[in-house]
Amino acid sequence: MTEPIVYLKGRLIPAKEAVLPVYDAGIVLGATVTEMTRTFNHQPFKLREHVDRLYRSMKYVRFDTGLSPEKLMEISLEVIHHNAGLIPESRELGIIHFVTAGTFSIYAGSAGGGAAMTPTVCVHTFPLPLHLWKAYDTGIHAVTPSTRHVPPQCIDPKMKYRSRLHYWLAEKEAQLVDPKAATLLLDLDGNVTEFSGGNILIVKEGTIISPTLRNILPGISRQTVIELARELAIPFAEKDIQVHDVCNADEAFESSTPFCLIPVTRINAIPVGDGKPGPVCKKLLAAWSRLVGLDIVKQIMNDAP
Repeated sequence: MTEPIVYLKGRLIPAKEAVLPVYDAGIVLGATVTEMTRTFNHQPFKLREHVDRLYRSMKYVRFDTGLSPEKLMEISLEVIHHNAGLIPESRELGIIHFVTAGTFSIYAGSAGGGAAMTPTVCVHTFPLPLHLWKAYDTGIHAVTPSTRHVPPQCIDPKMKYRSRLHYWLAEKEAQLVDPKAATLLLDLDGNVTEFSGGNILIVKEGTIISPTLRNILPGISRQTVIELARELAIPFAEKDIQVHDVCNADEAFESSTPFCLIPVTRINAIPVGDGKPGPVCKKLLAAWSRLVGLDIVKQIMNDAP
């Protein structure tokens, strides 16, 4: 097949045929858990870790797909390898897994309103638009809107899920301050939690500091930072931090699957450190590049729309 494929509801199909019914719970309620992985040199990075986290999320929300993690890995690799063969060697894929609660049969009329729901499983890919993250020279501007992070008493943030209208609201508010803002959410007590698309980390007196796991998704990219910091003998700590701490940090950065790490040089228009990308972020990016066998920054800076 000379077009991308998608795994949906037990079948591998052309991407153009991949559709969900309007009465799928992912649409009706946003009842969806999800993961995003990426490739380096067309090979998936930490796919196993992402699949394992997806299964932890599914256990938490009581989704039983009937698929083992090993089988989903096998399906995922088939989709990835096929679709990677359709893009240039210089490009990379984003890989999406999502699982919804399934179809609400009550909306299907005579189909049986009380029928058990079968989760909808999907694996698809897209060419990563790496050019969107060309900010390694300048860093990004973190803005904290009034919209707050969902409290862990409501939804445990260790689950990655899609019903996140608060992210949309927060981003629209932050963009009123800066159209290119990176939206950084606070909790109800004013603690820094996470970006709408990744984790925040700061550096103070040589130690990398992360918000506690009580309030954030334990990102796979964040975990990679921990592993690389250990190799580089850079101390790592977790504690509650506030905007004041970010303002007065020596440096800050965001970790996320598409771009790995990117410097944060301003928060609410206040420079972080000297307002320039810092040395710890650069060391981590260099180590990450060695790990995956390519220059991450160069690949992103050379990517064209």
